[in-house]
Amino acid sequence: MSISIAFFSTKAYERHAFEMINTQLPFGFPIKFFAEILCKGTVALAKSCEVVCAFTSDLIDADVVQQLYRNGTRLLAMRCTGFNNVDLQAAAGKIQVVRATAYSPESIAEYALGLMLMLNRGYLQTDQCVHKGDFVLPNTPGNTLSGKTIGVVGTGSIGRAMVHLLSGFDATILAYDVFQDADFAKTFPVTYTTFEHLLEASDIITLHCPLTADNRHMIHHASIARMKRGVCLVNTARGGLIDTDALIEGLQQGQIGAAALDVYENEQNCFWQDTSRTIDDLRLQQLLSMPNVFISPHQAFFTHEALKRMATITFESIQAYIQHEPLQHEVKAEGITPHS
Repeated sequence: MSISIAFFSTKAYERHAFEMINTQLPFGFPIKFFAEILCKGTVALAKSCEVVCAFTSDLIDADVVQQLYRNGTRLLAMRCTGFNNVDLQAAAGKIQVVRATAYSPESIAEYALGLMLMLNRGYLQTDQCVHKGDFVLPNTPGNTLSGKTIGVVGTGSIGRAMVHLLSGFDATILAYDVFQDADFAKTFPVTYTTFEHLLEASDIITLHCPLTADNRHMIHHASIARMKRGVCLVNTARGGLIDTDALIEGLQQGQIGAAALDVYENEQNCFWQDTSRTIDDLRLQQLLSMPNVFISPHQAFFTHEALKRMATITFESIQAYIQHEPLQHEVKAEGITPHS
């Protein structure tokens, strides 16, 4: 097989999963693994590689797309669901772009549910106390999910998996999505509503939508002001959905009671690397100092099952490209299929 693949932002756990799946037929691709992120300074590493595999941490702007094209790249395989870091307009007509859709919606939904329970029951504060030797019950009791109203923003594969999990908690589930899934709403106890009503009625809000130009900072000062006072906010989708300054202000004023973030809008400068000696991001420092905020480094997807499925979907797309078959997971500048 003459085609070669350049992998960027490669971690040891990813390499293990991809190499294992690559031993299976009909795969067996020659792969060059690079730890470096894909950006203007590293794009030359992919020279003569017809296929490039990238991740959410890579910076694939118009200049990088153009250089990839000049170097012979014709397929960009994103081994993730999101593609907001790719300039699709620049890629149009030059490089086809595919993504790993629905590789494990359960992994992310289960993680988000865990965060939700942690915030709602006060696990975070208890953990902080007992590690100091303080075993006194907290002054404020937690809350049950039962009887609460939970707002799910985005009902693609991950949002639907979240609704499925929540259906066992005897909670009222509201959903907002530009593309409403009527058949899904008939099967599960979920009610589609407007974004404004979801904000106003929900005790807990969990974000599961892709980041687009239209919904960037959908959680901002005005939307936070519409929320119930003391609302819990969970984000395992994309950091850019939340205006960080507005979030900090909402937390300081008590409008937001607690927040759990697996993503952060400036995460490229700190996530997936060891910054224990210094964190230069002042807003991130501020969030980390708050006792009612939990932050994890974009790891909701991080399960054995997800990694294997991610590798399989990515290689299947590459194989389809080689065989000149339709690319099931292709994304184009005009958008994507609803709920894919």
